[in-house]
Amino acid sequence: MQTLGIVGGVGPESTIDYYRSIIASYRRRTADGTYPALLINSIEATGLLRKLTAGENEAVTTVLVGAVRQLERAGADVALFASVSTHVAFDAVASQTSIPLISIVEATCRAAQAAGRRRLGLFGTRMTMESAFFARPFTAASIEIVVPEEDERAYIHETYFGELIHGTFLAETRARLEAIVAAMKARSKIDGLILGGTELPLIMRESTYSGIPVLDTTRIHVEAAVDRILEEPQR
Repeated sequence: MQTLGIVGGVGPESTIDYYRSIIASYRRRTADGTYPALLINSIEATGLLRKLTAGENEAVTTVLVGAVRQLERAGADVALFASVSTHVAFDAVASQTSIPLISIVEATCRAAQAAGRRRLGLFGTRMTMESAFFARPFTAASIEIVVPEEDERAYIHETYFGELIHGTFLAETRARLEAIVAAMKARSKIDGLILGGTELPLIMRESTYSGIPVLDTTRIHVEAAVDRILEEPQR
């Protein structure tokens, strides 16, 4: 078994969800009574989120490189970021650290290909919806990424940082998010919805909305991580 390192804390609720989900998936797939070896580096999120929203990608990279190196020194064989927006710096971090990193974006793209999706709606923070880092592998795979309208993106982003990242999940917020899905289906003919933020599956728990299947990036990432830690160690 390889030891998995998790860069968490952005935010705490999704980090807890990752921990529980990885353990559950591992025990379901091994069925031998053992538990996975995990290390969690819960970093201080406020400063990092400020850098992310300001587009200070070099500063974000510096923080994440330090966090991954701490995990490596603690014994991690492979690592992941328990958040989507931090993947804006994924390639830069991977080039400066020694242990392999598991990308939530690449894993989600593979899942979309396997499901035969061709036109996917994307929810997430403004950075995720508007930056090129998320759409790039999908474009290469001939899958179109469709983002909400400007006012809808503003609502999702503000709600994400005002409510979801703090563990606040309101029925009226869920209803508004569902309405945005319905509007995107009507105007853009999407054939799937990516929950491109690891807090979003905590409020949008159904497998479909308005008849549109959901790609839960957290669950997809978790399964990719369990695949990896069940491989033979590479070092």
